[in-house]
Amino acid sequence: MGNRRKSRECALKVLYSVDVSKSSPEEALALYWGSDPADNQEIVDFTDTLVKGVVADIKNIDSIIKECSDNWKVSRMAAVDRNILRVAIYEFYFCEDIPVRVTLNEAIELAKEFGSEDSKSFVNGILDKVSKRSDIKKDQ
Repeated sequence: MGNRRKSRECALKVLYSVDVSKSSPEEALALYWGSDPADNQEIVDFTDTLVKGVVADIKNIDSIIKECSDNWKVSRMAAVDRNILRVAIYEFYFCEDIPVRVTLNEAIELAKEFGSEDSKSFVNGILDKVSKRSDIKKDQ
């Protein structure tokens, strides 16, 4: 497993914890790294970037999810799916060195591994709409 893939997985777990337990990102990161120490600083750094970036811009990210999901309130989505979407949308907007296709594929893989039977299709459908928005500032 590549470092960025591992970082996305770690970020999903931490964001899920923040979302469900309402803990701070710093508390959730400290707890996570205390129970599952990373063997690579690059994994820690990218995980921290994803978690802190999502939390810092969560209102805008959730607004984008709402705009691109038909008849779904963000609060009613499965927590795993919601946080996979948040990580991917953060990457779309703030990680210009990562191609949109890579972000999409990685999100779908996370949905397959951690979500429900329907998560893959749900995540793919919303992210496909988000990826076509004109305000994404990176190469498609």
